[in-house]
Order: sequence, then structure tokens, then C-alpha cells
Amino acid sequence: MFWRKFSKDKMAIAGLLTLIVIIVSILFLPIVYQTSIDKINFAQSTLPPSWQHPFGTNDLGQDQLARALFGGRISLTVGISAMIVSIIIGTIIGSIAGYFGGILDNILMRLTDIFLSLPQLPVLLLIVYLFRDAIKEIFGAQIGIFVLVVFVIGLLNWMSVARLVRGSFLQIKEREFIAAAKSLGANSGRIILVHILPNVFSVIIVAATLAVGNAIIVESTLSFLGLGFPPDIPTWGRMLYDAQNYLTSAPYMAIFPGLAIFFTVLSINYIGDGLKDALNSK
Repeated sequence: MFWRKFSKDKMAIAGLLTLIVIIVSILFLPIVYQTSIDKINFAQSTLPPSWQHPFGTNDLGQDQLARALFGGRISLTVGISAMIVSIIIGTIIGSIAGYFGGILDNILMRLTDIFLSLPQLPVLLLIVYLFRDAIKEIFGAQIGIFVLVVFVIGLLNWMSVARLVRGSFLQIKEREFIAAAKSLGANSGRIILVHILPNVFSVIIVAATLAVGNAIIVESTLSFLGLGFPPDIPTWGRMLYDAQNYLTSAPYMAIFPGLAIFFTVLSINYIGDGLKDALNSK
């Protein structure tokens, strides 16, 4: 039934196929296209797209296709990891607030309102700027920035998930099967984990798909502003940052990573819309 409903949404299917092509490309195409991502050759700087360099080269003569494929792995990994963080935090807070209610619900929802009122991008920039050096010393340059970016994005994007989960909990906890479980002696933990959460799973899945796209955009923004990964780590956002001074002389340096971000996020959003309709209980 789910697949029958989902397959009727042509845009969702198109988004799914596009995302599959992107994932397969960034995972397996480097096995065939074994061009170095960091080899510098100033004699081939800012070359236009050709058979030898399908996406052209950057100002250092590095192959743009190889860097886009490598950067896609990082961007998608950051998006999925940040989504997991935000989903876990949002689900926990929404579940507690929706099930127990009362003062606890009021406190958690006011905390959610506070986080919603924060300007996301300035807070992200401030946190990354203040803590990136300390994190680098603990985990190293690459792992440190990855951990910092993932957790900062996740910690600032759980609020919508918490509200959705809370609303679903408020509805489901009043139904007869929950009263039956309580009469049989089920404790609160079992009711939440076994009886209510499976019925909220569809809401969480839809929120997760949209969170991935949002996380990819935020990471790209941080990298574009120079506060993301180091220059030798070619994420899609970092490639856009490197291309900003060559928009007139070598526009393809920005076009291809920009299209990669555009199609990835757009396909994920269409998949999320399709899942929302297919998993709708009504």
C-alpha cells in the first residue's frame, strides 16, 4: 500500500531516482574516474569542461569532477549525521513533552520556543568560530570540524521534530489501546517505546528526509563563508567558496557544485513530500 501510494507521486519518484543516481555516482564513479583531487598543476588552471576534465579545473589546476565526487560524500555524510542528531534530540524532547504533559511539557516547549527564536546562521557562525580551534586540538583538523559542524547543525534543527512528535503523542496517548496497555500494567517507558513511537514513525521519517536537505544547505553555507572544512577538503560548499573570484572568467567552477547541491536537496524534498502523502494515516 505504501509503495502504491508513493509510486503515484511522479515528482517523488523522480526525486528518488535522482538521489539514487547521485549516491551511486559519488560512491562508485571514483573507482573508474581515478583522477587525483589534490594534484596541483598551474599549467591547467581554470580549464573549461573537456573530455579530460568533464567539469573543468579550478584555479590550482585540480580536477573539478573528482573534487565534486569526493565532496559529495562529505556533504551527504554531514547531512545524514546532522539529521540523526536532530531527530534523536527532537524525538526525545517531543516524546517526553507529549506524553507527560503538565509543567514538564510547558518547560520543554518554552525551551523549544527559545531555540526557534535564535537566528540560526549567526549562532552557527559564532559557535563554529569560537570552538573550532579547541575541537581541532582534540580530534584533529578534519574529524574535529566534522564533529563540530554535525553537532552544531543537529543541535539547532531539532525543534520542528520535537513539535511534530509532541503533537502526535498528544493525540495517540488518548486512544483506547493506550488505556488498555495501562490497565494491563505497562509502565510509561514501555508505552512510549512499544505502543506510541511506532505510530509516530511516519512523522519522524518525513522530518528526517527534510532535515537531511536542510543540513546539506547549512554545511554548504558554512563552507562557503570559510568556516567549514579546511581548504584541502573539497565539500560542495567549499568549492563554491573557491569559485567566487572566478564567476566571470570560469563560471563552471561554481555551476557544477551548485547544481549538485540543488539537485540533491530538491530530490530529498520531493521524496519527503512523497513520504508524507504515502504514510498519511488518513
